[in-house]
Amino acid sequence: MSDPVGKLPSELDQLPDRDTEETAEWAASLDAVAQAAGTRRAEYLLRRTLQHAEAAGLALPKLLETDYVNTIPTAAEPEFPGDEEMEAKITAWNRWNAAAMVTRGSKYGVGGHIATFASAAWLYETGFQHFFRGKEADGSGDQLYIQGHASPGIYARAFLDGRISEQQLDNFRQESGGNGLPSYPHPRRLPWLWEFPTVSMGLGPLSAIYQARFNRYLQNRSIKDTANSHVWAFLGDGEMDEPESTAALALASREQLDNLTFVINCNLQRLDGPVRANFRVVQELEAQFRGAGWNVIKSLWGSAWDELFQLDTTGALVRRLREVPDAQFQTYATRDVAYIRRHFFGANAELVALGALLSDAKIAECFHSSRGGHEPRKVYAAYKAALEHKGAPTVILAQTVKGYTLGAGFESKNANHQMKKLTIDEFKDMRDLLGLPIPDSAFADGQVPYGHPGANSPEVQYLNERRAALGGPAPARKVRHVALPAPADRSFAPLLKGSGKQEMATTMAFVRLVKDLMRDKETGKRWVPIVPDEARTFGMESLFPSAGIYSPLGQTYEPVDRDQLMYYKEAKDGQILNEGITEAGAMADFIAACTSYATHGEPMIPFYIFYSMFGWQRTADQMWQLADQLGKGFIVGATAGRTTLTGEGLQHADGHSHLIASTNPASLNYDPAFAYEIAVIVKDGLRRMYGEQPEDVFYYLTVYNEPKVQPAMPEGVEEGILKGLYRFNTAADLAEAAPAADAAKIQLMASGTAIHWILEAQKLLAAEWNVAADVWSATSWGELRRDALECDEALLRGEVRTPYVTRALEGVTSPVLAVSDWMRQVPDQISQWVEQDYTSLGTDGFGLSDTREGARRHFGVDAQSIVVAALAQLARRGEVPASAVKEARERYGL
Repeated sequence: MSDPVGKLPSELDQLPDRDTEETAEWAASLDAVAQAAGTRRAEYLLRRTLQHAEAAGLALPKLLETDYVNTIPTAAEPEFPGDEEMEAKITAWNRWNAAAMVTRGSKYGVGGHIATFASAAWLYETGFQHFFRGKEADGSGDQLYIQGHASPGIYARAFLDGRISEQQLDNFRQESGGNGLPSYPHPRRLPWLWEFPTVSMGLGPLSAIYQARFNRYLQNRSIKDTANSHVWAFLGDGEMDEPESTAALALASREQLDNLTFVINCNLQRLDGPVRANFRVVQELEAQFRGAGWNVIKSLWGSAWDELFQLDTTGALVRRLREVPDAQFQTYATRDVAYIRRHFFGANAELVALGALLSDAKIAECFHSSRGGHEPRKVYAAYKAALEHKGAPTVILAQTVKGYTLGAGFESKNANHQMKKLTIDEFKDMRDLLGLPIPDSAFADGQVPYGHPGANSPEVQYLNERRAALGGPAPARKVRHVALPAPADRSFAPLLKGSGKQEMATTMAFVRLVKDLMRDKETGKRWVPIVPDEARTFGMESLFPSAGIYSPLGQTYEPVDRDQLMYYKEAKDGQILNEGITEAGAMADFIAACTSYATHGEPMIPFYIFYSMFGWQRTADQMWQLADQLGKGFIVGATAGRTTLTGEGLQHADGHSHLIASTNPASLNYDPAFAYEIAVIVKDGLRRMYGEQPEDVFYYLTVYNEPKVQPAMPEGVEEGILKGLYRFNTAADLAEAAPAADAAKIQLMASGTAIHWILEAQKLLAAEWNVAADVWSATSWGELRRDALECDEALLRGEVRTPYVTRALEGVTSPVLAVSDWMRQVPDQISQWVEQDYTSLGTDGFGLSDTREGARRHFGVDAQSIVVAALAQLARRGEVPASAVKEARERYGL
């Protein structure tokens, strides 16, 4: 057989052919089939051969796309173990109450979403009745990432099992009174029910993958037996467009996370219209997940389609289903049978013949409502197959109708995401469809009633029995507080005593502290270092051989630096999570570790260290997710500030992360200047987050890669360090060139590395301008502001409290000049509570590549610029001659 004209070379041309004659015979056979039976038959044989090869374990590339049919045929479905009639009644009550809750709330203008749960009800109910494990067995259970817009259905179920009252249902999206329900899964707002915030689309899928991965981390490090915990993530097909939704698919397959299942509700609609109007989102997702190494199960068609597929002896139906775009199929769900016969079955003679065998009722049933995601037997089969599959995560692509059972006004309508209520007549139609015993008299006041069969009804008894068998209610968040003992003081001592004459960056000081804390016998194993492929940048390579880098496979190779002291060591029980270049992935890891105290009853102490520019700016949405999930841990912005990371330029120059961080109420933000400040902050952070009375907060610390001599901690400054401000020294403390007794005075205040600029400026002011400057270390502008705001709030309640920053500066009559390596808005956060004349200097504008000295001169924050600013401030008050300002500018070349 001759090669086709113009055939491109392939990788097969590079492999030796041991039997060219046999190869030619296979090719000739394929040609013969194509000529005799047609190309479709040849394609079918090839696909079946490849599927057989894959099932046999042959090392061949996988098919990325299978036919547009169910993965599990009806004949292969397992026996359904539940009472279908009873489960249908339970699901009907939940459908009703979810719709009633949103409709009743619409009169207050609070909105809500009806159509999402209507399409996904059986996806949830089948799981709740047969699969989702509660926390009353081993304390962990399964982790459920509920699709945010489906929350009304989860509230309806909690109402049925008695965990939520009718009054709470009526307070949906009305929380200020203290007895309401949050719009979406918000653990901070309803901490006994929700575990995971998911409505910021894309973060749920990403977090679910890293949660499953962290479960394995706990298992492999012998901290918690999580072998029975399964992670279920319920997602929308439109949500999969978010880049975070698919960002970690390869990680899940690479680490063989068969403790993870994605359930994607493919109702073919997003908020404004079809997800893939001109394409097929199910096929696209299948190819994407199969290509990433996932096990894919498609549950597309309900049992009504069985007859159609049996009659399809030529494959014409399957081919037609593969070619119809999603928007057209959505149209079929809303049109009459005549339209479907004309536009779907009229595509070719084979389909016309097939359609002639079908009744109008059968066609209407198939195209209007019969979907795999609406039948508990098919959903059960898919879930069971997912749990039984080993060696890879599973995604279930379940096709549904958005707005299912809500009536013709909702089902498959482009606008149904924005539709917030049904009319009374629509509710009555829904009641009749669901077979609920709700009389017309219940609507007498023009309000749709809630429905409940009674606490002792067979439905509620069945529901409770099923949940008891599966380990208790779900979803549920239960915190069994385990206080961690405080680490020994010896771990903090080296930083408290200073570095002597040796220079040390605060980044290195933090890493040294954590390295010592990881040796603590009681809590050392609970530290979780997380870094996105910059460990060596932050001086963390010393942790590699001692702590090890986590890998579920261990180390299957000999590292290139094995003969070095700090070689790259991977281990199955490794402690470090080195995530590669993915700040989003590292944050997802951090969140899983931060919330392990609640998810698994095992408090972990994670610290996530990163370039400060690529934390809050890049992943701030996940920081809010962390706060909503009540996470605890240390976020460390290294190489912080706008002028310390020399040569990197605009994108690496962070002058604003503290400003962004200040918007998050759960984030305690510190910008320590000295190593001893880090020690004090971390020690108190461990107490506040993991002690006897834990707080639902996390810490953001910024550290610097600029080596400086680290002083010993002065006496009596601990309170000031933690509250955000203390006097580091006074002009009288200068050993040389102390200013005269009648010298003008000023207070220089700085955070982080800027402390060194004002210390130099203090000396210049004394020696060259006879100005006495006191130096203050502002460890946290944010905590000073938080305290001041609390004082303002107390005033509204009739309590008179003075902010700490006001009290700290009490008695000071000289002006204050605040300086930092951040935008001026950062130190200006406290300006309204400083009673003295207050000005600031900062690094506003874009960053740039230069030396540290050049960058600081550019932004006007170097020591000489500070001197000029201080003189100008004093000159405005008449305390130094105005000529001094001009003279200083000329002397320093400004």
